[in-house]
Amino acid sequence: MKEIPTENLRNVAFVGHSHSGKTSIVSALLYNTKMVNRLGKVDQGNTVTDFDEEEIARKISIQSSLAYAYKDKVKINILDTPGFASFVWDALVALRAVETGVLVVSAQEGVQVQTEKIFEAMGESRRTVIFVVNKMAKDMADFDKVLDSLATVFGNNVVAVQIPIGKGAEFSGLVDIIGMKAYQFGGDEKGESKEIPIPEALKEEVSLRREALLEKIAENDEKLMDKYFANGNLTPEEISQGLKGALLQRNIFPVLACDAVGNRGVQQLLDFIVAFSPAPNDFAPPAAKNGTELKADANGPFAALVFKTISDPFTGKVSLIRVFSGTFKPDTFYFNSTKEAEERIAGLFLLQGKTQESAGEVKAGDIVAVAKLKETQTGDSLSSKTDKIRLPEITFSAPSISFAIEPKARADEGKISTALQRIMEEDPTLKMLRDPQTKELVISGNGQLHVELVANKLKRKYGVEVTMKPPKIAYRETVLGKSDVEKKYKKQSGGRGQYGHVLIRMEPLPRGTDFEFVNSLVGMSIPRNFVPAIEKGIVEAKNFGVLAGYPVVDFRVELYDGSHHEVDSSDMAFKMASSMAFKMAMKAAKPTILEPVMKVEVIIPEEFMGEINGNLSGRRGRIQGMETKGKNHVVKASVPMSEMLDFEPTLTSITGGRGSFFMEFSHYEDVPGHLQKKIIAEAVKEGRVKEEEE
Repeated sequence: MKEIPTENLRNVAFVGHSHSGKTSIVSALLYNTKMVNRLGKVDQGNTVTDFDEEEIARKISIQSSLAYAYKDKVKINILDTPGFASFVWDALVALRAVETGVLVVSAQEGVQVQTEKIFEAMGESRRTVIFVVNKMAKDMADFDKVLDSLATVFGNNVVAVQIPIGKGAEFSGLVDIIGMKAYQFGGDEKGESKEIPIPEALKEEVSLRREALLEKIAENDEKLMDKYFANGNLTPEEISQGLKGALLQRNIFPVLACDAVGNRGVQQLLDFIVAFSPAPNDFAPPAAKNGTELKADANGPFAALVFKTISDPFTGKVSLIRVFSGTFKPDTFYFNSTKEAEERIAGLFLLQGKTQESAGEVKAGDIVAVAKLKETQTGDSLSSKTDKIRLPEITFSAPSISFAIEPKARADEGKISTALQRIMEEDPTLKMLRDPQTKELVISGNGQLHVELVANKLKRKYGVEVTMKPPKIAYRETVLGKSDVEKKYKKQSGGRGQYGHVLIRMEPLPRGTDFEFVNSLVGMSIPRNFVPAIEKGIVEAKNFGVLAGYPVVDFRVELYDGSHHEVDSSDMAFKMASSMAFKMAMKAAKPTILEPVMKVEVIIPEEFMGEINGNLSGRRGRIQGMETKGKNHVVKASVPMSEMLDFEPTLTSITGGRGSFFMEFSHYEDVPGHLQKKIIAEAVKEGRVKEEEE
């Protein structure tokens, strides 16, 4: 491994909406730097960074992957990230490990949903932004139109630094506005180009674009501003330094053009990244939680963040680590300050997709991989045991959809939880639980495709084949009215008898208050030592409501009288009496079924507003509000969970994949009467309640 000083490192994440061509750009970049000997193609399934079987089959990136390249004396760490809505969280996490996000935009589609989402995330973390308009050789490609839409959505800091020569099949070169040079591409995919005079037809546009660029550079520096307005120009050195400073301050969002599949313009993009994207020591590392001041200094205290975990079938668990301060050494013990556990680092290695290369010491600012850490997971901080530096945690998106899964073979029941735990190490957005009410194993993810891929991975990697079905809805039962009942439990069949006698009142409580037991006994009609058994009887009985066998919530039971027998009364007798009294009281207090209601936000282009609003209303949804977000609209609604289980494919169908949604639990509310009858009938069919208990 080459010894790379921190100032010669560039950490770059290629981010953007799905199918904008991020992986193709990375493939061309690796090919142009001779890191690989062929130009990988997504359609042929031979790219370096899309190596998972599902990625190859579906022709989309599903997870972030790491690669690296050398240009002159500079090492570029490259993170190729997914843009599909279900996996874009991985791209947002990858931004924690880099200084620069190359935000790829399709020359056909322009700004899309994830373009805005990722740009917003880069703004919150103050990352440098480089826009690349890709697919310039495609039909209907329009650089000017995309440039205008970028400026409209993201503001007047969006400035072109290149102009394409031709578009569509005629895309044959670029004009570099910074160096005032034009390049003509070769006729093959080698990525070569030759310098040519700036075409006459573009000279006026180049002049106007250059003036706009120099004004933006000058605005970022008072001295440059004075000189520019005095002389009307800047030296090449002033332009170069001024542009680099403006990118770092996010006062310029440069726009470049390329066509990655044909390897046109990728070399110029590479040169731009090396020349103008910030090095790690241009950025302040994240603030340590214990107040330790960090710098991107190889001699500083060691501090690193595990930003991704990969499960490798040969190596085992592989952790991707960004070193923010100090020097990372192999064959050394380090302290996981998140878990407060010591870890031995055996060896460090570089990743070129899935290919591993041994690395020696790694300096501040670099990215490296480590295998087989025992306690360490994604989001954990590594430090020395003395410093115990803890970096800010990574926040992961909440799951939006859940499915129940069960193994097809009974013998796999013991393997499925272990396999899911390993998958969850790779994917912290995935959640698993055994529903105590429905007894189902439920996995929750960021969309139906997300959960389907988990099921595929269980079969492919762990040999566990599962069936996937919508989960049973976690209904609840409650009461709407009041009741007052008396129940005597008396049993005499030889030997000691059983006697318990209680009088209770039941009434509803506000939603979300669960259950309250009140002891209002006066005198000694029931000895106080039996009261805990009476309460226990009610606590156990409330797990199975009288309508459909669902847990009962939001009610108060008051024990106010009863009687006992000196010999036959016991804890068991009073527990049985209170349990039976509870069922009687519930039947008399207008029982009803509650359903979980979700808070839903749907992000869609304006033209789909009417259809989506109608669809949500048809799902018993209530529209809570609408707002504009860039070119898209956000519909906020309250919708029963049972109605949302098939919403994702419907949304994809209506919007052609241009819509996305998020939902989280909001509250419980009454199920309409006609639907309660169906739920009760299903409960009878499943044996949760007996028919006479309806």
